[in-house]
Amino acid sequence: MKKIKILTASLFLFSLFIQQSQAGIPGMRGSQHLGFTVPNVEEATAFFKDIIGCESFYSIGPFGPFDNDWMTENLNVDKKAVISTAHLMRCGNGVNLEIFQYTSPDQRKTLPRNSDIGGHHLAFYVDDMATAVKYLEDKGIKVLGKPHTFTDTGMKGLTWVYFMAPWGMQLEIVSYPFGQGYEKEMGGRMWDPRY
Repeated sequence: MKKIKILTASLFLFSLFIQQSQAGIPGMRGSQHLGFTVPNVEEATAFFKDIIGCESFYSIGPFGPFDNDWMTENLNVDKKAVISTAHLMRCGNGVNLEIFQYTSPDQRKTLPRNSDIGGHHLAFYVDDMATAVKYLEDKGIKVLGKPHTFTDTGMKGLTWVYFMAPWGMQLEIVSYPFGQGYEKEMGGRMWDPRY
């Protein structure tokens, strides 16, 4: 009985140590969705469904206009901004997409480049890079250059290429069917859409 009490106390102290040593939001389990704004939500959802292969779920909205500062206080946008719609989609074994269409008196219409502050891109894993690139080109999608394969760094074995959505959003496809270099050196694994 004494051994059980000591073991129980040790496990309790160990769990406290683990909880204190893990920084971050309590209970965080992972990315649930990625939200972004497009000029035309119907065009964007059709592209992600018909070209990329995402599954369309539902739309919400409109939100606004409001007679108070709700949009600024809750979303950090102009108080006169309006979300005409937001559409939710799932893209295979990955994060969900929340695609917004806004209007706002101070709205910028120029998309950021990757080199700009706030620049971004969305990457999709594919099993066969050559087949995926040919598919995109056959659909009239602008592919930027040719696929590149990392031969060193933690990404050794990863092949990538960028392509453009019709409205100018930067996207990428990646493939690493035999894993990535970091996997041989580290015990942990980054999230992988293959599993």
